[in-house]
Amino acid sequence: MKMWSGRFAGSLDPAFERWQRSFTFDCRLLSHELAASTAHARALKGAGILTAEELNAILRGLEEIGKQVLLAPEFLNDEDAEDVHHFVEKRLVGLIGDVGYKLHSGRSRNEQIATDLRLYVRGTIDQLQSELATLCEVIIDRAEQAGASPLPAYTHLQRAEPVLVAHWLLAYVEMLLRDSGRLTDCRKRLNVSPLGSGAIAGATLPLNRESMATELSFDAPTTNSMDATADRDFAIEFVNDLVLMALHLSRWAEEMILFSSQEYDFIQLPEAYSTGSSAMPQKKNPDLLELTRARAGRVAGAATALQMTLKGLPLAYNKDLQETQEPLFEAAESMLTLLPLVTGWMRSVEFHYERMAEAAQSSFMNAWAAATYLVERGVPFRLAHDVVGKAVRLCLERKCRLEDLPIKDWQALHPAFAEDIYGRLTLEAVIAIHNVSGGTAAPRVREAITKARKQVESIPALRGGVHAHA
Repeated sequence: MKMWSGRFAGSLDPAFERWQRSFTFDCRLLSHELAASTAHARALKGAGILTAEELNAILRGLEEIGKQVLLAPEFLNDEDAEDVHHFVEKRLVGLIGDVGYKLHSGRSRNEQIATDLRLYVRGTIDQLQSELATLCEVIIDRAEQAGASPLPAYTHLQRAEPVLVAHWLLAYVEMLLRDSGRLTDCRKRLNVSPLGSGAIAGATLPLNRESMATELSFDAPTTNSMDATADRDFAIEFVNDLVLMALHLSRWAEEMILFSSQEYDFIQLPEAYSTGSSAMPQKKNPDLLELTRARAGRVAGAATALQMTLKGLPLAYNKDLQETQEPLFEAAESMLTLLPLVTGWMRSVEFHYERMAEAAQSSFMNAWAAATYLVERGVPFRLAHDVVGKAVRLCLERKCRLEDLPIKDWQALHPAFAEDIYGRLTLEAVIAIHNVSGGTAAPRVREAITKARKQVESIPALRGGVHAHA
């Protein structure tokens, strides 16, 4: 029996009935639907709608549904269930009889799906936080292992200045920590309970909304029933947060692809995350990296789909909102499956430190240090910049490095140069000169590693309770 069939004399067109069903994808929400239904049942008992015996029967039935799904996933193969709410009602009535129909007293599927989706997003955020923390820890470990090893840093894809490998890796940790912070903010905003909102105007029974919210670990009930059943801001915010996370991983993947090429040769691709060519026996392709880069487009597409679905909807619930579920699920599951793979890749990758160090000493990347040398001796930076630019041009003509120029040539360019200029042009000195907070000097990077570890420790841990199961 449909949950709405009394009004209708005829049956649905079979093709339309199949097409409009959502159970094939909202079955993901079953654990959340059972938890919310449990809270609602207890509220019905408190409102005098259920007897103690009826409540116990309903609670046992809901628990049994959860057990059956765990023991036999094919239990979800139900071609008649319209959605997860209909499925639970059908199964509950099948288990305990007509008393199961009482569970829907005083509530609407509009509030049910709004609640289930908040529980799903909240649980997914908790899982993502755990995965982000693990990935950050692995990157920080690799940064610490790199020690004082240098590599070239790039602007405009041109070699710019040498930095420590650790400093480069920690840049990605900063991105991921921002991703974690956004998820924390999103979780805080979404953590209110729509239960008791009814279809649009609020429940018709004196349900204790506060107790239902507390049971489901929500901070409070929602404050407006119309907004509660129509709101999907939390889904849009969450998926947009995932877009930024996917973009960060895409940038990481692109750089690793470049650095793994023979032209750079800074890293060795892990075989466990690479494949070969069906035509060229010598190839090793960066498949995980390329798919990571591509996945950002899929997540961004999900965000656009959500926004376009919501953009013209009047209050309150409209069937259009069913179309917000699949983009939400796809974006969430994309990132949940991707993060552990990225973590495994980062554990396995080999860095070619010698090649990185060799590249870090080329392309006049000590030029700014030479200009700084003059600035410390009272020369205005713009003039110092011009002088060192001329030194670079002279080296290009002679096919030599700045440190190869005789002192007479330096002094011909500017009298402030002395023999100690050569000590300022070494790779170690060039890195050490960036001795400011956030800079690449070794002491600052060690400080940054310690700080990053503390920040990762503060990422909210995977919480217990119903909302931890996405």
